[in-house]
Amino acid sequence: MHRAVNWWQVVFIALGACALVMFSLGGISAVVGTISPLVWFVSATIGLLATFVYAEMAAMMPNKSGGTANYGATAWIRHVKVVAPMSVWGNWIAYSPILAIGAGLGAGYLLSIFIPPDHYLNTWQLTLVDLGMLKPGLTLRANAQFVLGTIIMLVIWTIQHAGILRTAYVQIALTVGGLLPLVLACFLPLVGGKVTMDNFSPFVPLNGAWDFEGWKLFLGGLFVAAWSAYAAENAVCYMSEMKDPEDGGPKAIIWTGVLCLIVYSVVPFVFQGGLGTEGMLSPGIVTGEGVGAAFAGLIGAGPFLTKLLVVMLTFSLLLGVMTAMADSARTLYQGAHDGWFPKFLDHLNEHGVPTRAMWVDLAFNAFLLLMSDYLFVLAVSAVNYVIFHTLNMSSAWIHRIDNPRSNRPYRAPTVIMAIVGCLSFVNAFLIGAGANLWGDGVIPLGLAVAFASVPVFLYRHYVTDGGKFPDHMLSDLIPPGETELTPTRAGILPYLALGGMIVSMWAGYQIFWGF
Repeated sequence: MHRAVNWWQVVFIALGACALVMFSLGGISAVVGTISPLVWFVSATIGLLATFVYAEMAAMMPNKSGGTANYGATAWIRHVKVVAPMSVWGNWIAYSPILAIGAGLGAGYLLSIFIPPDHYLNTWQLTLVDLGMLKPGLTLRANAQFVLGTIIMLVIWTIQHAGILRTAYVQIALTVGGLLPLVLACFLPLVGGKVTMDNFSPFVPLNGAWDFEGWKLFLGGLFVAAWSAYAAENAVCYMSEMKDPEDGGPKAIIWTGVLCLIVYSVVPFVFQGGLGTEGMLSPGIVTGEGVGAAFAGLIGAGPFLTKLLVVMLTFSLLLGVMTAMADSARTLYQGAHDGWFPKFLDHLNEHGVPTRAMWVDLAFNAFLLLMSDYLFVLAVSAVNYVIFHTLNMSSAWIHRIDNPRSNRPYRAPTVIMAIVGCLSFVNAFLIGAGANLWGDGVIPLGLAVAFASVPVFLYRHYVTDGGKFPDHMLSDLIPPGETELTPTRAGILPYLALGGMIVSMWAGYQIFWGF
C-alpha cells in the first residue's frame, strides 16, 4: 500500500464513524425511551477507552492494514488459532453492512424529500423472498430505495478506486459539507429553547422504571449502540498508508474517539430533548428515513432549508459509507494477506487499493440492501462487532505479556489497560443480555455468522497454505535487534479469558431471557 496520508487526514476518513449515530438513533430511542442519550454516552465512553489500548497495538504493527482486529488477532493466533480469524471476520461483518444501511437510508432521505410520498417511485415494490422465519415481516424486496442505494455504493466504489489520498479529500469535503454543519446546527435548538428538560422526565427506561425489565431495555440499547459508538477504532485501518504510522496512528485513533464521544453525546441529547419520546417513536424516526425532516422542524427550517438539511444529512451518511467501504475492504485484504481469508482477496491495484475486496463488499451489500428491515441487519452484525471487541479488548494485555520487548512507540496507561480488559467481559454479557431484544433470531443467526469464519479459515490455512502462515504475519512483533519472536508467556490466561467471555455471554442470556 502507498504511504500517502497524514494522521489528521486519517481522522477525516475515520469521522464517518460519527455519522453512524443516525443509523440507529430512532431505533434505540424507540426501545429505551428518555434514557437514550445516557445509552449513547456510556457506549461512546467505552469506545473511547478502548481506543487507548488499540492505539498501543496499532503502533506496534505499522505495516498492517485493515484495523485493530488484525492487531488483536496476532495475539490470539499463538494460543487459539480459530479465535483470531473470528475476530477479524466479526470486524468485517460489522463494518460491511454499513454500506447497505447507509446507502439505503441516504436513498430514503432523498426520495422522501424530493419525491411525493404517493409517487410511483416511492410506492412500487417487488417482494422476492419471504424471510418471516427469521423475523416477522422480514423480506427481500426490490424498490426505488434499493436501486438508488446501489447507485450510491457504485459511486463510492469509483471514488475509492483511485487511492487513499483521493478518498481522504472526498471525506474532508463530505465532513465540511455535511457532518460539520449538522453538528453545529444541533446547537441551534439548545440556544433557541427547543430542547426542554421535560422531555427527559421521567428519566427511566421506556417501561417506566429501573426494574428488571428496565435494565433489560438499557442493556439492549447498549448492545446496539456499540455497533456505532465503538467505531472510532476504524482510524487505525490505514496504518500501512500513513506517512508516520508509529507516531500518527495513536493520534488518529484517540482524536477520532474524542470527536465521536462529543457527537454521540450532543446529537441524541438534542433529538430527545427537542422531540420527546412521542416524537422519537414516530415511524419515520424509528426507521431513520424521517430524521432529516424532524431535524429541520427542530431548527424551524422552511421548505428550502429543509431540503438543504436533508442533503447535508445525506452527505453525512455517505461519509459513513465511504469509511465503511475503505475499512471493510482493507480488513478483508489484510485477512487474506495474513493467511486467514481466501487468497484471491490478497490483491492491490496500481493505486494500492484492495479492489477485489471492494467488489466482494459491493456484491454482499447489494444483497443486504434488498432486506426490508435494516435494524435487524444491524443487530445481527452488532453480535459480530461486539464479539470482535470482546476478543480485542483482551488481546492488548496478551500482547503485553507475550511480547514485552516488542517496539511500543505508544504505551497505554496501565489502569486503562486493566479497565478495558474488564470491559471485554461486559461486552460478552451485553450480547447475551441485549441481543434478543432486537429479535428472537438475532443471537443464533449472529453466532452462526461468526462461526462461518472457521471453515473459511481452515480451508485457507490447511488446504491452500498447507498449515503454514505467511512469514510476514508476525514480523512486526519481533523485538528490535532480534530475529525471532519472544516465546509466549501468557500460559493459561488467554484460555481462562476466553472461558470467562463465554460464561459472561451465557450468564447475560440466562439472567434476562433464560428463566
